[in-house]
Amino acid sequence: MDVRDDTTTAPATAFADDAPLAVSRRLRLITVIATFGGLLFGYDTGVINGALPYMTDDLGLTPFTEGMVTSSLLLGAAVGAVTGGRFSDARGRRRTILVLAVVFFVGALGCTLAPNTAVMVVARFVLGLAVGGASVTVPVYLAEISPAERRGALVTRNELMIVSGQLLAFTSNAVIARVGGESGGVWRYMLVLATIPAVVLWFGMLVMPESPRWLASKTRFAEALEVLKQVRSQQRAEAELAEVSALAVKEDQAKLGGWQDMKSTPWLRKLMFVGFGIAIVQQITGVNTIMYYGTQILTDAGFTADSALTANIANGVISVLATFVGIWLLGRVNRRPMLMTGQIGTTAALLLIGVFSLLLPSGDGRAFAVLAMTVTFLAFQQGAISPVTWLMLSEIFPMRMRGFGMGVAAVVLWLTNFAIGLVFPSLVSAIGVSSTFFLFVVAGVFSFTFVKLYVPETKGRTLETLEAELRARFS
Repeated sequence: MDVRDDTTTAPATAFADDAPLAVSRRLRLITVIATFGGLLFGYDTGVINGALPYMTDDLGLTPFTEGMVTSSLLLGAAVGAVTGGRFSDARGRRRTILVLAVVFFVGALGCTLAPNTAVMVVARFVLGLAVGGASVTVPVYLAEISPAERRGALVTRNELMIVSGQLLAFTSNAVIARVGGESGGVWRYMLVLATIPAVVLWFGMLVMPESPRWLASKTRFAEALEVLKQVRSQQRAEAELAEVSALAVKEDQAKLGGWQDMKSTPWLRKLMFVGFGIAIVQQITGVNTIMYYGTQILTDAGFTADSALTANIANGVISVLATFVGIWLLGRVNRRPMLMTGQIGTTAALLLIGVFSLLLPSGDGRAFAVLAMTVTFLAFQQGAISPVTWLMLSEIFPMRMRGFGMGVAAVVLWLTNFAIGLVFPSLVSAIGVSSTFFLFVVAGVFSFTFVKLYVPETKGRTLETLEAELRARFS
């Protein structure tokens, strides 16, 4: 199955970009509020990076239980992705995000108050339910409410908030560690900060609209039009609703929407294969080993514990800057070439991390060489691979099963993340940093090959035009 598509443009419904200034402001406000889900995603996955060394002493963690504390969130995210996707298809994107805000708050509070390892693992799992649900629902919500020509930029604002959340986690970890010193329970202050954006997300989403495409999928066309008028000009809103409603009726007749439809529809099965592949490609770069264990990697390379916490902020800063570059690039280049370029860059950086760790003597030289390569790795990962991954997964599935389809793909993503997060400490302990990163290099070569052979181009289409193209291509 070769589904390559190197075209730079594709037919799309032509709508005039004549929205009033107030409409553009409304769209920006919706994007900012919804992406607090991404901020929480980033903070809750990144905070463990600095909290883990202090938590290890207080809770008496072993390498295995370290992996369990880290990866229990990822297992929860896998469950949260598919349940969140199904819930958002059934009950709406906005309502799902409201529920997720509550789960974020409860999970963060549970982690903060955890008296032992068992409770911490359970609380991290609960937090993972929210992370997984947000990873699916927020990009879909943004994709469905965005104009076609701004979809790439607006959906990837969520990725910007994810890496901003990680930077916030790295920075607050370093500040709290320096202020709190070696006092017991300093990691609890790191974890409790995540409750604040959860409150902002909940109150903010109370006054945000539902996705117009979800409303149309439920044949609530009048409500869909009212939402579109909030974020489009009058003429464009009416024209866009005509296209969306025609597809909604067609999909209702086809009964697209779940496992049975996917099993009985060949083109959907092929599309899920591509979605699974995109999800795995994003994870087997090993990005989250650096996000979760970056402080320990830098300590092993030669930094002191406090210096590693501070140096790790550089990883967060470059992630944010690279995501800005990625958003800019998405408006100018195609998705597939961007994804393949990111694969080449991350694989080369991982190779050099392994080589430097193997050949350079312990000390400042090796420490800064490894730091330089982790920064380079994250520049390619967060500037190319991650924005394209979440954007494409929010684009490629049919309207009636968009939440479900992205949810199933995200399950694969989070399970891959879980497996890597769980085994990474044990791998490093057994075969060393160099050999572990060499394994990621091999995975990177396979990932590049998959993208080149199977991933379609999605830029320049409305969601409805893209769905028609993919249906024709895979049928």
